[in-house]
Amino acid sequence: MSSETARRVLRIEAEAIAGLVDRIDERFEQAVKLLLGCQGRVVVTGMGKSGLIGRKIAATLSSTGTPAIFLHPAEAQHGDLGMMVRGDVLLGISYGGDTEEIVGLLDRTKRLGIPLVMLTGSLRSTLAMASTVALDISVREEACSLNLAPTASTTAALAMGDALAIALLDRRGFREEDFAALHPSGRLGKKLQRVANLMHVGERLPRVRPDTPVPDVIYEMSRKGLGMTVVEDGGRLVGVVTDGDLRRLMEKRRAGALDLTAADCMTPDPVTIARDEFAAAALRLMEEKKITSVVVVGGDRQLEGVVHLHDLWTLELF
Repeated sequence: MSSETARRVLRIEAEAIAGLVDRIDERFEQAVKLLLGCQGRVVVTGMGKSGLIGRKIAATLSSTGTPAIFLHPAEAQHGDLGMMVRGDVLLGISYGGDTEEIVGLLDRTKRLGIPLVMLTGSLRSTLAMASTVALDISVREEACSLNLAPTASTTAALAMGDALAIALLDRRGFREEDFAALHPSGRLGKKLQRVANLMHVGERLPRVRPDTPVPDVIYEMSRKGLGMTVVEDGGRLVGVVTDGDLRRLMEKRRAGALDLTAADCMTPDPVTIARDEFAAAALRLMEEKKITSVVVVGGDRQLEGVVHLHDLWTLELF
């Protein structure tokens, strides 16, 4: 049955990755050290399926703070060798370790003093023996029922590439801020938007003073449509009034509620966030506190804006 075949494939590929764990040793540390010290770019290369995995590894390295490119080893023999220069590090992928097209790159790596890090299933192969460091990605069997098509072996290569990329990310001290700078678009870019780019400011910001009468508070909240208003005094946040605050006020003070002021019904210590925080952080805060908006403040509680849950819905963070 197809479902049983699928389970077998996934089981074999999971075992291939699990088998790599005990191979994270001094050779892996040496590989990380070489890549970390690269003065140029990490040039990733591989033929066939290994080349496709190499393209993904190069993309992951580049997006996590390690400049990388992919070099097709066959095209390299027709002019693309110029993509590899002194100061680079070559990261090769060859399960058998004897791929002719990659072997053809060895002369240039030697002449330019370019270190070679190999991901291979054979540590006795030509490329493993010629490398500065070789990482063992051998698997017990391919997931292919014929044990021929690269499946578990390419999964292992991809996983080892990810391990290298994330180890480098940690060693570089790569932060959310750095990640955001490299991912300005797409869902990741939306998730990493700053609160400052989303908050309501100026005329879009509902605001009243502590002595503002409740009818005017209601009018301001209705006009701005956020279900709340900040209460400020000289530009400094002193509280917020929400729909819930007004509802509770009306229940407690049915007579005379409209004669009160914002100060009488506000929450004096509202939840706040800084303008340079990420949108995802604002969402987590709202979920934790079970609120629909958060006030953005600077030093000494200077009022800067308000971020509402609706602003985050538009980013598709949910």
